[in-house]
Amino acid sequence: MIHLYTGATGNGRRASVMLEECGLQYAAHKLDLAKGDQKKPEYLAINPAAAIPAIVDDAGPGGQKVTLAQSGAIVLYLAEKTGKFLPKDPAKKAEALQWFMQVSTDVAPASSAIFYMANAAPDKTPANQQFVETRFANMLKQCDAKLAKSKYLAGDEVTVADLALIPVVDARKELIGKTPGLDNVKRWAAEMTARPGVKKGLAAS
Repeated sequence: MIHLYTGATGNGRRASVMLEECGLQYAAHKLDLAKGDQKKPEYLAINPAAAIPAIVDDAGPGGQKVTLAQSGAIVLYLAEKTGKFLPKDPAKKAEALQWFMQVSTDVAPASSAIFYMANAAPDKTPANQQFVETRFANMLKQCDAKLAKSKYLAGDEVTVADLALIPVVDARKELIGKTPGLDNVKRWAAEMTARPGVKKGLAAS
């Protein structure tokens, strides 16, 4: 059994989407981040960084228990565990990993900046909010250009890159909807959110 410790964030939904899409059985343990559940001793024993998500796989490699944090690491671990969403062809795998990293290191942090500017920044000016929203849109335009050339981020098949991106896009659908262009991202998002695994994964956190 895989135990998922999660919350209502893009990172948390990324892990649950991957679990659902891989067809793995798991038990979801929802943490109330506003109440500080992630800082309780029992969770700190799982992830001392006090961040979600984290998983505990009772049946890891060699039958050993695996405890893992960081949504990106969890996605890759599950892809390798199941042999899904990571191409076997070396060139296609490299492309999938490139876009996976672009989502993880560029697009997702730009989305997070919107949240922190609106909720935690000491100087919440309209100009600063517009800056982070424009930066996010510009990051997403790179994905849009790629999706103009292929059905998914890394070609004709869904990969870890698409499953990493969909929670971010779903969380920002209002902003994306009013942003001129991004038609390819919108087409892609409609198809991705119609997938049963994605739909259930987004609702699990």
